[in-house]
Amino acid sequence: MTQQTKFWENILQFVAVFLGLILLNIYSNKYFFQIDLTEEKRYTIADATKKTLQNLDEVVFIEIYLDGDLNSGFKRLQKSVRETLDQFRNFAGDKIQYKFVNPDESGNQKERNAFYQQLIKKGIQPTQLFDQVEGKKIQKIIFPAAMISYQQQEKPLLLLKGNKNANAQEQLNQSIEGLEFEFANAIRALSQKNKKIIGIVSGHDEPDPKFTADFVGNLQEQYVVEKLDLQNAKTIDYDALIIAQPKKRFSDIEKYKLDQYIMKGGKTLFFLDMVQMNLDSIPMGGTYAFGYDLNLSDLLFKYGIRANMDLVQDTQSGKILLNVGNLGDRANLQAIPFPYYVVLNTFGKHPIVRNLNGVYGRFLGTLDTVRADGIKKTPLIFSNKYSKIKKIPNMISLDELRADLNPKLYNRQFLPVSYLLEGKFQSLYKNRFPPDSVDGKGFLADGKANKIIICADGDLITNEIDRKTGKILPLGTETVDKLTYSNKDFVLNALSYLLDEDGLIMTRNNEITLRPLDKFKIQEEKLYWQTVNLLFPVVLVIVFGIIWFFIRKKRYENF
Repeated sequence: MTQQTKFWENILQFVAVFLGLILLNIYSNKYFFQIDLTEEKRYTIADATKKTLQNLDEVVFIEIYLDGDLNSGFKRLQKSVRETLDQFRNFAGDKIQYKFVNPDESGNQKERNAFYQQLIKKGIQPTQLFDQVEGKKIQKIIFPAAMISYQQQEKPLLLLKGNKNANAQEQLNQSIEGLEFEFANAIRALSQKNKKIIGIVSGHDEPDPKFTADFVGNLQEQYVVEKLDLQNAKTIDYDALIIAQPKKRFSDIEKYKLDQYIMKGGKTLFFLDMVQMNLDSIPMGGTYAFGYDLNLSDLLFKYGIRANMDLVQDTQSGKILLNVGNLGDRANLQAIPFPYYVVLNTFGKHPIVRNLNGVYGRFLGTLDTVRADGIKKTPLIFSNKYSKIKKIPNMISLDELRADLNPKLYNRQFLPVSYLLEGKFQSLYKNRFPPDSVDGKGFLADGKANKIIICADGDLITNEIDRKTGKILPLGTETVDKLTYSNKDFVLNALSYLLDEDGLIMTRNNEITLRPLDKFKIQEEKLYWQTVNLLFPVVLVIVFGIIWFFIRKKRYENF
């Protein structure tokens, strides 16, 4: 082979390799694949998320207000948001557009304050960031949130979630674990074409609409919400029903219709108060609390649950303002913990309640399970470690608050107040006569596979009203300390689990394991590992060079 032929052969090989790399890049842009080698599969997108992203008709634009001078924890959250949205772009292409915005980048304080107010009006609340830099404590306002826009619709999304009882690092980790679900769920809520229809059962002295306004408003962002008169309804064509804190008895005909709706696969959420009690009904000296006769006990019992006539008292509680005496001519109002207002911070192992902040309940009862063949019973929410039960009928008095807290009396723990039931339910009317005047045509004695959720507190879905301004407060707000709990997230997660055929809610099971470094070992072995990291690569290159030198010498010394 001549020198010239060898030259052109090398040129052709180079061109072939170059063109091959170009074709490989073109092919890889059209056909995305990746291998996730992480233990918890943190870079693997769920099929339900992929389906949502691939069905987008127009561009989703996401503005994330998490930029600028952040501490290491929020920088980690920022990085995770970027990685999640980049993953989304792998399946949605250019239909996912995003940018990070620094709320502090405005030129002067007046412009910054105006921008802050604009974000707050859109439902994005600020967070105070406390940090220590070079021995100095600094305080800064940040907005760990995003605004998602699609087809002239906007939806704010809080990025900092998780249980506030956890430490800061754990809460950030919980927030990162939920990023896929939060973004995917918000995008689906904005882009879905056919919203599912939710019926809220009426006619049983349910709360005034102003006390369920925030609850209904949150539902309407994702669903069509209608009132349902069970008594007069000929058919029940709803994707789910909500029994929302009834106070009057269900008729036998209504109960039969509800039973058959569940037998046919209708999803149902029960928010029940079994005891007649609210704070305004407690006069000076106290009052007796009695149970409601809702005519639903035998129905629930058949499905595997007994709703008890009792009230939970707990040491982890909200507060009420109580007049403890007069200061001159003015009432002396003090914030007193009220054990009947319970901050529920203990949850079962299920994606509905995973990484939730506390749920706020008022005058809640307990649930027990009973035998129901073929029904899986999953507890969702419990009371806390130090609780007690007051059986009803009984006296409820504000004088109870004057006594010192005695921990020995709070000798019950982790009392279940909410259950998920799954399986094929048996009708209450199996082997018994239906109510009079009911047409038994199409009666089902054994139901289809179904899911229902039962909560022993109707106040989980009722909001408070600010007594001074008349403003409707967000669902789950504790009025004294102005803390907002995760009642909204619990209800929406519950509905999502019941109605989500694609299983998007299961992405809430994503788990990222914290692997913190041992601070004491870092101090003790810092110099050693710095030396290893600096010298080992250099030594490795030198050794490799020496070995390669002798290999070449042996290969060519006799040439």
